[in-house]
Formats: sequence, structure tokens, C-alpha cells
Amino acid sequence: MTAMNTVAPPSPAAVSLDIGVGGMTCASCVARVEKALKKVPGVQLATVNLATESARIVVAPGEQMEARLRRAVRDAGYEPRAADAAVLAEDASPWAGFAPIAMGLALSGPLVLPMLGEWFGLHWMLPAWLQFALATPVQFILGAHFYKAGWHALKARSGNMDLLVSIGTTAGWALSMWLWLSAEPGVMVHLYFEGSALVITLVMLGKWLEQRAKHQTTSAIRALHALRPDVAHLVGLDGEVDVPVAEVLVGDRLVVKPGERFPVDGVLLEGQTQVDESMLTGEPLPVEKHPLPGADGDPAAAALTGGSINGEGRVVMQVRAVGSETVLSRIIRLVEDAQAAKAPIQRLVDQVSAVFVPVVLLIALATLLGWWLSGHAFELALINAVAVLVIACPCALGLATPVAIMAGTGVAAQHGILIKDAQALELAHKVDIVAFDKTGTLTVGRPKLTALRVAPGMVEDEVLKAAASLQSGSEHPLARAVISRAQELGLSFAAPDNVRAVPGRGSEGEVGVRSFLLGSLRWMEELKIDINAMAVEATALQAQGATVSALAERTTQGLTLRALMAFGDEPKPGAKEALAALRARGIKTVMISGDNRGAAEAMALRLGLRPLEGEVLAEVLPGDKAAKVMGLKEGGHVVAMVGDGVNDAPALAAADVGMAMANPGGGGTDVAMHAAGITLMRGDPLLVAAALDISDRTVAKIRQNLFWAFAYNVAGIPLAALGFLNPVVAGAAMAMSSVSVMSNALLLKRWKPGKL
Repeated sequence: MTAMNTVAPPSPAAVSLDIGVGGMTCASCVARVEKALKKVPGVQLATVNLATESARIVVAPGEQMEARLRRAVRDAGYEPRAADAAVLAEDASPWAGFAPIAMGLALSGPLVLPMLGEWFGLHWMLPAWLQFALATPVQFILGAHFYKAGWHALKARSGNMDLLVSIGTTAGWALSMWLWLSAEPGVMVHLYFEGSALVITLVMLGKWLEQRAKHQTTSAIRALHALRPDVAHLVGLDGEVDVPVAEVLVGDRLVVKPGERFPVDGVLLEGQTQVDESMLTGEPLPVEKHPLPGADGDPAAAALTGGSINGEGRVVMQVRAVGSETVLSRIIRLVEDAQAAKAPIQRLVDQVSAVFVPVVLLIALATLLGWWLSGHAFELALINAVAVLVIACPCALGLATPVAIMAGTGVAAQHGILIKDAQALELAHKVDIVAFDKTGTLTVGRPKLTALRVAPGMVEDEVLKAAASLQSGSEHPLARAVISRAQELGLSFAAPDNVRAVPGRGSEGEVGVRSFLLGSLRWMEELKIDINAMAVEATALQAQGATVSALAERTTQGLTLRALMAFGDEPKPGAKEALAALRARGIKTVMISGDNRGAAEAMALRLGLRPLEGEVLAEVLPGDKAAKVMGLKEGGHVVAMVGDGVNDAPALAAADVGMAMANPGGGGTDVAMHAAGITLMRGDPLLVAAALDISDRTVAKIRQNLFWAFAYNVAGIPLAALGFLNPVVAGAAMAMSSVSVMSNALLLKRWKPGKL
């Protein structure tokens, strides 16, 4: 089925279509399919990926648009398929598709025996009729697809690998026929049937090995798709019944038995269990789950993600998201988007491939004429020209970048790092400054109310009840800390009236007949509230590293300070080590916080940051974080911003590379996946260094692959033109160039976050 995703289209009305493309063999094929698709009216952008054998087209909605695009692919000489046909192909036998190669080897083998015999001083040759009988089926039956694809390329006035192979091997076969038929009766002449037959066989072998390696690069996508169960146990009016997951609705109650995967996203209603979320987050340890409100009131304790594995308990869940809205579906879509995208460095390859085949044909013609006109035999001149055609096939060029991106993004996803696009991957390795939001990113994000100081004449419990009532509708971490403390003390409080949130400052509302404001000390100063009576206490609490808020009441005499509240948070496990790891890589780290400077610097010191070296930006309002990130980018620095993906969205967008830590409770996951180029699926700061590391390694593989792909051609073409390579050696070298590029990219699959 063709997938339809709205993936950052250039115009609001545009949609994105994915179509599989069968029959592509090299970078020139990619260019030809893109050119054909862009000619279809309504197409705004077309990107073709050789490794995934698919095309992503951004189009204006139109009648029968998908059919027109498929027709364009077919008219260009290729086969339109389902978008994920190549990626989700079933794991078949390791030898699937090898039969034609085996036949080619069986027919070509006897032709090669005389060549091997010469190494041992044996000079003999098969009869010409037997060479013809062995080589011709290889040339025109096994090699038929080369002629078909080459003919389509000629009709489109372009070239590809198939055209070079078909021209080169046909020339060798035709030369052998001419030498055989024009020879004097009884004279045994040297023929070149073995060269043409073996070149076709070696190219087919190389493409088969390449296909096997390509299947491994898409293993991450297949593994993610395999996480989806087919059946769910629905709790209905007549008890528990099994239904297809596609029929599950939001609000349904499902039973999940021990060892089963959760079919969709939801919350735990009954039972307790441990859940294995390793395939989604990369976290190897099971996570305890219990119904809300739970022992600690943490929403993540009840959140269940489709695809994760239930532990030892039989549980009942309520469905919150189905189909494409589940976290697993979004992860799959992000990984597919990243693997389908074209990296900026690929533009160089596209420019080269556009003129590559015509240039090679000219070089082959020049080789033929040069050797012939310089007095050499025509057959030698033709064999050298054939060698040029064969070794120059641009297969490796087309695979160099996409296979590295597929392997890198795939292994990153397996460890909880979702890379949204190839541009983020390519930019991340250049990052020299990483800015972190404090709360929820470097700290646990569940601050506790550590101190309550009330003004003279006020009662602590009454003040806490008023504050808890005012904050009862807020999801802010400090609000939850106030509510949690009131609940611990057994205080009851009612919902407030006329509540108004003031972004970056606090909130105000009515509790009964009284009107209160609760927010930062800076807000109190902006409102001209006299805090001098408690200024010493505020300073002392801040010096201890606490975040201090104030509660004021609106009275007939104006706004009056009623209490101070001190909140304490803890550094995340591994946060200090994560910052040290980045520093060891030569990357500067900065913490951006809305806290007062004293509290921010106290936490920074616990994290190993250096406030005196400018590594702390304190008292920054949420709306000003983006400006701070822009300031860090001055001087040509490449900046990554790490935040929770909710109130940090503008800063994530302003950074060169945005890294969003997905909210374990689920509330920030949507924003995290859309606002940033990279999403960290668990709140582990060590994943930041890991994301930069996999970017480094992937870009290094891209560069290595491009170097070897170009090196094969830059070195091989002159050697072939000068007569140092025969067509058989050229064919083997060309086939191995693609295999070596694929194998080099697959080394990324051994990467692990700990290996920094």
C-alpha cells in the first residue's frame, strides 16, 4: 500500500506520497526516475532512494495523482510497487534469487578453465562452437534485463549501469563472433566469449550480494513493524473477546496477558506489572507500572505504549491512541522519513551521476579510437573500451549515502534515538555547543516542596491549601509539587475560579472569596509587591539551591506577600557524566534555566558545570530561550538545544539541531517528535553524546563510501583505458565496489551508545 504522510510539505495544501520503484541499479537510474516524476503536473518535489527502492513525492492534491505517478515510473522503464515492498520483504532463504547466478557460473565456469590453465603452463582452448553455446544463453537470456533497462534509458535519452554493461558485453560477444566467423577454416583464434559471460555473471553476483546487504540495512524498520500484535483481547458486554487490532477504538478496555505485547497506547486501569520497553526506548531494564494515582503520582507509572511487552501480571488497560496516532506508529514514520530522505552531501553525487554515463561512453569511444589509430589491433582496442564501460558502472555512487543513512538511523532507533531527517544527522556531527534546558532534562523534573515560610499572622496549612487550590488545574512541575505536599498532609482543597496563567511568571485566581497570585519573585517585583520583610529568608533559600516562589493576596490595601515556597529538584542519574562526556569531545555545554541565578548556579555546580565560564544562563523566560540559542550561534557556532519538547519548542526550532527528550508520561511526546530534528525516546542525558556520536560515525561512513565509490572509478577508468585491466577483472572490481560500500555501511549496526 502506498503510504500517505504529511511530511513537511512546501505548501500547506501539499501531501506526501511514497511509491516503491523496482528495477533501479545505479545513481543514474535515481536521476532518471526523479526527472520523470518531476514532469508530472502538480509535483513539487521528488526524492528517490536507491537503497530503499522508493520515491517520496510532494504533490498538490489532484484526481488520480497516485496513478499518474505510477504511470510515470513505468514509462521511465521501472516497476511501480508498494512503498514498503523492498523494506518489508519477508526474510527468505539466504540463497533466494541465487539460481540465475548459479546458472551463470555453471555456464561461464568452463569458459574460464583455459584462462586458469595458462597459469600452470597449459595452453588449450574450448572449440569455438562450444564457447558460443555456453556464452550466448548468459548474454541474451540471463542478461536480458540489462538490455531491457538499457533500452529504456536510451529512449529517455539518458544512461545507466545496465546500458554500460549491455553495450560492453555485447561488443565483446560480437567481436568473438566476428573473429570466429572470419577465421580461416581449421585455424583456432582467441575469442572473448568468456569475458562477456563472466562480466554478466559477476555483475549479477554483485547485485545479489548487494540486495542481501540492503535487506540487512532495513532490519530496524522490519523489527519495529514486528512489534505490532495482530489481535487484542477486548473487554465487552459479553466478557473478553479477541478482535483484530485494527478494530480497537479509543476508550476500549483491553486485557493484556503476561508475555504479550500491548497492542496500542493507553493507561493501566487494573493490576500491576513490569513492562519491557527496550525496543522503543533502548532502556534494557523493565519499568514498573501501576494504576494512577500511583504511589508517587507519576503519570508515566500508568502510561502504556503499544509494542512494549507485559511482564508477569495480567492487566487491564484503557485505550488512548490507535492506528497512526500511537507512539510506535510515529516512531516507524520518523525512521522511514529519515531513511527516505536525501542528505545534502548527496547533491554532489546527483550532479556527477547526471553526466557520468555520457562521459564514460565518450571515454570508451576515445579509448577505442586511441588504441586502434595508434596501430594496435582493433580487437585489443575494443577489449580495452569494453573494460572502460564495465568498470565505470556507477552502482556504488548511488548506494554510498543512502545505505549509510539507513544503517545509522536504524541502529540509533534501536537504542532510543530517533533521527528525523538526514539533514539533522549530517549537521549533528558539527555541533560544538550543546544547550540544555534544566528542569526535566538535566534534573529529574519532579521538584518537591522543601520549605514553606509564611508571613506573620498566617497559618501554614491554610496557606498551603490556598496554594494547592490555585494550582490544582496546572501540569507545571512546581504546581504538582504543591499539590503532592498538600495531599501528603491530608489537606482538602477546592477547585479555584477565574484562574489565569501568566506565561513564564505564574498564575492567579480566586479561592473562595479570596484572590491569590503564585509565581516567581521576579513577577512579584514587577507587580511592585513589597517582599522586604522576607527578603533575607528568600536569599538564604536561594543560596541553598532552591527555586523560590511567592504567594501574594489581592486585598483592599493592594497586593500583599503571604508566603515563600522553596522547591528542590535532583540531578538526573547520569546527567553529570553526560556533560563530562560532551566536554571530553571538545563540546561546550550550557544550561538554560528560568530559575534565579543562585538556584541555577547551585544546581550547575552539582552537575559539574562551570558558571564562571558562562556555562549557566539563568532567569531566562520560556519565550526568551530561542533568543539565547540564537545568541550562542553567533560567531559561526553550531548549536544543539536539548529540551523536553513542550515549552522548549521555539528554542528547539532555533537551534541548528534540536534534541527533544520525549516526555515519559506521554504529554510531550507529540511536540518532541515534531519540534526537533532528533528525539531521545528516554530521558537519559547520556543519549545526547550518543546521538552526536552516531552522527559522527554515520557521516564518516558516508565520506568513506563516497571516497571508495569515486576512487574505484577515478583509478579504474584510466587503468582500463591504458590496457591494464581486462573486462573480467573490471567486472569483478565493479561488482565488489557496491558490495564493499554496503559492507562498510553495515559496520554501523555494531554501534552501541556506550561505545563513545
